[in-house]
Amino acid sequence: MSLLVTGSIGLDTLETPAGRREQVVGGSAIYFSYAASFFTPVRLVGVVGEDYPKHLFSLFEGREVDASGIEIRKGSKTFRWHGSYLENLNEAVTVEVDLNVLAERAPKIPENFLDSKFVFLANTHPVLQQQMLASLRSPKLIVADTMNLWIQTERPELCKLLTKIHGLVLNDGEARLLTEEKNLISAAQQVLKMGPRFVVIKKGEHGCLLYSDRGAFVLPAFPTAAVIDPTGAGDSFAGGMMGYLSTQGGITSAATLKRALAYGTVVASYTIADFSLDGLQRADRDQIDDRWHDFKTAMSF
Repeated sequence: MSLLVTGSIGLDTLETPAGRREQVVGGSAIYFSYAASFFTPVRLVGVVGEDYPKHLFSLFEGREVDASGIEIRKGSKTFRWHGSYLENLNEAVTVEVDLNVLAERAPKIPENFLDSKFVFLANTHPVLQQQMLASLRSPKLIVADTMNLWIQTERPELCKLLTKIHGLVLNDGEARLLTEEKNLISAAQQVLKMGPRFVVIKKGEHGCLLYSDRGAFVLPAFPTAAVIDPTGAGDSFAGGMMGYLSTQGGITSAATLKRALAYGTVVASYTIADFSLDGLQRADRDQIDDRWHDFKTAMSF
């Protein structure tokens, strides 16, 4: 069954110790869609401006991503983000951000997408996330992502969103910022009090933490020596996780969530191996499954 994702589509300027790239494809929904498409058909909803390079629409050729939900809005400009990892590969410094089209109304979800049962609200303005969620008929599993910008500037709207979703994905700094708790277990407990049934806290090179009413589960990152560009790793992680969960009917048992986190971790390990989508584009499902089994074996004791 198809997985619906809504979120940002943009153009990124990236600076890492490995180099600099300008105006490359980015945005939470793009990374998520590509990652999730290794597992299941994806329905992509987003909005770009008239200035979005036409050749970038060919990114999903040959993949099960229905991009008919991308709106090209006349008179608007595409979201742009300039991030630097020169001081710390685990945390991007936003040099410049132009919300542009993301500061406008939400894109309309196509009629034939409204029956989607599995939904991921990728990182974008929480008002837009709520607007798009409200138009869906009867979703079975709703998971959302967010970022420090929205926690700092749109907390009331973000808190409204949290009452309407089943799972939340965010990084450790964002979890602490949202809950004002330094300890991540305490932070996760506070997130559950805000509405979600489970929370996944990403910890960069230190892996991730899953917390639900069944307790905590911690998974390390996939060991890799080559980290070129961390941009989109969290979105790819979420794509792998949600892609797998949709193949399991959206079941969120402890065992299923653990396997989903491992798949997300493995998919993200391909993203960080190169700039933009280049690392993911060189991967295939067989490679992902092989790496997943290696990861599972390494975690057994």
